[in-house]
Amino acid sequence: MPRFPSIVCAGALVAVALAWGHAVGHAQPPAGGTRADGAGGDRMRQVRERMVRDDLVAGGITDQRVLAAMRDTPRHEFVPVPQRQLAYVDMALPIGEKQTISGIFVVAYMTEQLAPKATDKVLEIGTGSGYQAAVLSPLVDTVYSIEINKTLGERAARTLERLGYANVVTRVGDGFAGWPEHAPFDKIIVTCSPEDVPAPLVEQLADGGRMVIPVGERYEQTLVLLTKRDGQLVREALVPSLFVPMTGAAEEARKVQPDGAHPALENGGFETVLPGTDVPTAWYYGRQASLQQGDDAPQGDRYLRITNAEPGRPAQIFQGFAVDGREVARLSLVARLQGEALRDGMSADEAPALAVQFFDEKRSRTGRALVGPWRGTFGWREVSGSVPVPGWAREAILQVGLLGATGQLDVDDVRIDAVPR
Repeated sequence: MPRFPSIVCAGALVAVALAWGHAVGHAQPPAGGTRADGAGGDRMRQVRERMVRDDLVAGGITDQRVLAAMRDTPRHEFVPVPQRQLAYVDMALPIGEKQTISGIFVVAYMTEQLAPKATDKVLEIGTGSGYQAAVLSPLVDTVYSIEINKTLGERAARTLERLGYANVVTRVGDGFAGWPEHAPFDKIIVTCSPEDVPAPLVEQLADGGRMVIPVGERYEQTLVLLTKRDGQLVREALVPSLFVPMTGAAEEARKVQPDGAHPALENGGFETVLPGTDVPTAWYYGRQASLQQGDDAPQGDRYLRITNAEPGRPAQIFQGFAVDGREVARLSLVARLQGEALRDGMSADEAPALAVQFFDEKRSRTGRALVGPWRGTFGWREVSGSVPVPGWAREAILQVGLLGATGQLDVDDVRIDAVPR
């Protein structure tokens, strides 16, 4: 069953940056088990090997140079100590300052789409933790990475220097303007989302160069690949994505702002797809999910099928939305479902459901609520439920899926309605 290579990412997640830099010479980072692995080097190498095999190769990453870089980069060194036990789990993790480090697959996928070469000069917008720059380091000649948040930018610079990534040059400032002193760049990678592609980045991309960037509204973005040919941009939509907004000048120019007082889902019937694909728009990070088409759809002619045969394995799809707990007291969730041989995973907590994860304005406080679960075999039916919205909530992510359970779940016509406070 195909996997939607869609991207959920709060991570490398920051906006952008430029301003305090130190130029350094070119040197390759430590290979294999880097000195950062310390006494547990063998175990860390084994964990990264499993990560590459189970999360990246199984997810469709094929570039052997990218896989080697992911295998050799000590992600645990780029996350806060309390998060290190989750460093090699394929998920975004908080790094402070309302930001996160991107999930493992996100980093590998964007790196592969960039098609890095050993001679490339690369511009990264959004240093974040420094992990994406570290992954790029052995693949290219030089990485110029800029970060808008001074605390994150300086911390990432120290981490990269300590670990020996001498071909990464960092700076703090607003990356909307790029880094004209070092332009043109062979490749540009942007790990935060503006509404439109910043013109300075287009100007600073070399002819024949590639840019990977998420663009669009706050909760409905598309990761796109831009290739410059004879001064013109060729644009290819890759996958739906969810990145934090590019702050600074890009955010000030944003025309469509999210409305947390009126939360809503987009494409709840899975009818709209990216051009030339069977990937539904507005939904991200699909695992073991495939789009079905036919007269048996309860709404329209498409619905989503989610399957899993291995207890505990991810099988789901996500969508983010704004919700302001000061304005909204509860969310009513409605969906049409069909189930076949649905069984709990490794515990009763691993069962099919609609799960809503709430976040505060700093993305540091979270809460979770469920509608469900459902088990067994049943035909199409409408399910509904209501979940309370914490007063501190400012945004949320809806997860639709098996949540570790096994079996087959068909989903259509997913909706949310707000109950005012």
